[in-house]
Amino acid sequence: MTRKATIADVQTLSCSNSFRNYHFLKITTEDGTVGWSEFDENFGSPGVAAVLGMISHRLIGQSVMTHEHIRTDLSNVTRPALNGVIGQALGAIENALLDAKAKVLDVPCHVLLGGKVRDKIRVYWSHCVAYRMRTEHFSPPIVDLEGVRQISRDVRDEGYTALKTNIFHYDQNDRIEAWSPGFGRPHDPGRNIERKTLKDLRRHLEVMRDEAGPDVDILLDLNFNARTEGFVKILRETRDLDLFWVELDTLDPKALAYIRAHSPHPISSCETLIGVQQFLPFFQQQAVDVAIIDTPWNGVWQSLKIAAAAEAYEVNVAPHNFYGHLCTMMNAHFAAVVPNLRIMETDIDRIAWDAEVFSHAPEYRDGHLIVPDRPGWGTEPVEAALKKYPPLPLTGLIHRTQTPRLAS
Repeated sequence: MTRKATIADVQTLSCSNSFRNYHFLKITTEDGTVGWSEFDENFGSPGVAAVLGMISHRLIGQSVMTHEHIRTDLSNVTRPALNGVIGQALGAIENALLDAKAKVLDVPCHVLLGGKVRDKIRVYWSHCVAYRMRTEHFSPPIVDLEGVRQISRDVRDEGYTALKTNIFHYDQNDRIEAWSPGFGRPHDPGRNIERKTLKDLRRHLEVMRDEAGPDVDILLDLNFNARTEGFVKILRETRDLDLFWVELDTLDPKALAYIRAHSPHPISSCETLIGVQQFLPFFQQQAVDVAIIDTPWNGVWQSLKIAAAAEAYEVNVAPHNFYGHLCTMMNAHFAAVVPNLRIMETDIDRIAWDAEVFSHAPEYRDGHLIVPDRPGWGTEPVEAALKKYPPLPLTGLIHRTQTPRLAS
């Protein structure tokens, strides 16, 4: 007879990740089993921990074995505002419950999810260039085109088979700066794509191809940094380049379907969506080649439902994964069991104390992540280390330097 595994305590913890914070949910049962999940408040989602604090009392006295029942109960009492940070809070709860349930059963989470269909997962080196522009991740940081050349060679030489990069501007001395008006850098509400952006992007991609070599796939992430016209202009400018996919974000499935119809490259999108209902119009409109699913936001169990819906429309999926090692492990278990997986995102450039904060780091071999078989997600935060690196008070997009105020 399985133990009841009754929930006795729910709490959130966090620590510094140098320029942002790691956030964790800890669910403890009466017999001492602990389930962990990682969530995020930096990527435009302030307040997830506050929501967790307000709804977690409903978990006390329930069993971690009934995660679908708990999810349904929480959905019922938050239904008028079920998405956004509330949806992300429910995803965090679901993921911690899955970890606890797997530990009670003494199995890895992928067993709960249906069992592995693969032992290793092809990954791409994400934020290639962007993270090395920060001294926290690399010293000396990337400041010019020579740094771009070097990291491209590093991807190849370290055995990775794919990289993802972003849009950058270069000055007359080849010094580099990020370009992301969708996130307010620079402040351009029109998010227009001008000649300089096209010229610099093409040069950036050509340099990376020359240095990484012909056998490394290059992925381009455009985020929310243009509108339909601008996205199409970028696709036209890069039509003769060898790109694995172009990733972009829009909340209009018909606009994305139009963009895909005019694209010479595969299109990936949907990383900011929550729930099958939000994904479904993009599948129905045949708007994506690859649907990106954020399993920390959605919850891994719900993400399996989204992946199943995608498969019904002959669409592959890829996890959105630019967080800490716990999120990487959560995504690894998801990626291990879904048949329609394309590739998995991961950040190779890490801060120095990641090895202290997590009990186990992901294992990469020949450009693949090896699926762990330890109980639960296969890693968890080290609470003593969290205390050693206290969270930063002001992080996330909302604490970036304010846009200059207009004259009244």
